Amino acid sequence: MFGTLSDRLSGILSGLTRRGSLTEEDVNAALREVRKALLEADVALEVVRSFTDKVRERAVGAEVLKSITPGQQVIKIVNDALIDMLGGDGEGITFDAVPPVPILMVGLQGSGKTTSTAKIAKRLTTRDKKRVLMASLDTRRPAAMEQLAILGKQVGVETLPIVAGQSAVQIARRAVEAARLGGFDVVMLDTAGRVTLDDTLMAEVAEVKAATNPHEVLLVADALTGQDAVNTARAFDARVGLTGIVLTRMDGDGRGGAALSMRAVTGKPIKLVGTGEKVDALEDFHPSRVANRILGMGDIVGLVERAAQTIDAEQAQAATQRMAKGQFDLSDMRMQLQQMEKMGGLGGVMGMLPGMKQAQAQLASSGVGDKMFKTMIAAIDSMTPAERRNPDLLKNSRKKRIAAGSGTSAEQINKLLKMHRGMADMMKTMAKQKGGMLGKLGSMFGLGGGGLPAGMPDPSKMDPAQLAELQKQMGAGGGLPGMPPGGFPGLPKGVTPPAGMMPKLPGLGGMPGRGLPGLGGTNPFGGKKK
Repeated sequence: MFGTLSDRLSGILSGLTRRGSLTEEDVNAALREVRKALLEADVALEVVRSFTDKVRERAVGAEVLKSITPGQQVIKIVNDALIDMLGGDGEGITFDAVPPVPILMVGLQGSGKTTSTAKIAKRLTTRDKKRVLMASLDTRRPAAMEQLAILGKQVGVETLPIVAGQSAVQIARRAVEAARLGGFDVVMLDTAGRVTLDDTLMAEVAEVKAATNPHEVLLVADALTGQDAVNTARAFDARVGLTGIVLTRMDGDGRGGAALSMRAVTGKPIKLVGTGEKVDALEDFHPSRVANRILGMGDIVGLVERAAQTIDAEQAQAATQRMAKGQFDLSDMRMQLQQMEKMGGLGGVMGMLPGMKQAQAQLASSGVGDKMFKTMIAAIDSMTPAERRNPDLLKNSRKKRIAAGSGTSAEQINKLLKMHRGMADMMKTMAKQKGGMLGKLGSMFGLGGGGLPAGMPDPSKMDPAQLAELQKQMGAGGGLPGMPPGGFPGLPKGVTPPAGMMPKLPGLGGMPGRGLPGLGGTNPFGGKKK
């Protein structure tokens, strides 16, 4: 969502870092460009003024103009101001109330309120181990109650039985009583939405709030609606009093102004963000991490957490043990590609790595990406189990059969096998390395209990100067701490990431400077690069 804004800000601030000293006019000129970039991103004018005033007040002081690295100091000031704009320390849903804790979901129709209700319920059930009861209070929209019941079955959360003819307030009271008698920890109340704000909607929500006394009142707002989402938040907060905001469609290509303006304008924290259509596509909102990503500093902590959540620990551990013995067949390769997809694909992973803006753009234009991975997986799926275990069985007749089954060609199957051989050779080399490289990879991606590996600093809490030092260390060691040296797998010729900034993910080792192992920098499923 913040791609355009990130490109603009990164370009403006990188110009400052290349200068040995800064004058007040340099800072003012940069801030004028920052102001334009924020306004183009649909950030509220009052928020932009406040932001630039704060940055200017600190940036033109002696601490910057007389600093040894003035450009880095300005970036740190901008980073701190962005974090303040987004809410400082992140806040999550709280449960410090007598169970069942009522959570009231409000918002306009079409904002994703019902789906978000189910996502949050699943999250509370699986992550926080809460017993959750969901209830739909929407008596007007056709099949709204049935929709929540279906979602409840999909996520494994109980829903209140439907009783025809009851009002929203009656359903809410019945839901709270049923949750109390049933021993539930949380009761989620999905209120009715409207296409636009109206008095009838607000009056109904106010009545429900008065009847249930909810501990949390969460507004679900569509991030793609820009400043309309901010106006909606203001209206709901004035009438019913919000405790937090859930932003949906944060994976879209909107300008991001709503997310940047929401906290500053309403004073209410953004607690969760929806990042996709799937029921588990919901994430905590971390202002510091979002600010780092906007400024091109990446989100390594988020990447590690995502890996720990999406990678099957037992399956990955078994694969690690096989690789430690120098064994790496096509089934292992398929598993690694699928894990990459679960983590958001190549583009999603690269977007969370520091300093990868240019390489990410080059990669997108080269044709190497998630579509290529899907085609490779389809080709491996078209093989028999014996062929996956022993690729030497694949003679011409078998290659033609596999190509026909996967919609590829025999030539592309040859390139896939060549790539596998390169990866298998690398696994054997890694297995022989002293210090247990594969074990470090397992630790990095949560196989030893999840989270950050021992001794690794939290990049979300670093200032730009510290991040720069971390990048130097990564350049010297060739990748993230605990990861093998070399480049990201599958980078074609012409894609030039910053030195040392391309760590390898488990099992996807590439040969430095050569692109995909054995492919000489070509795209195996997209023809020759143009």
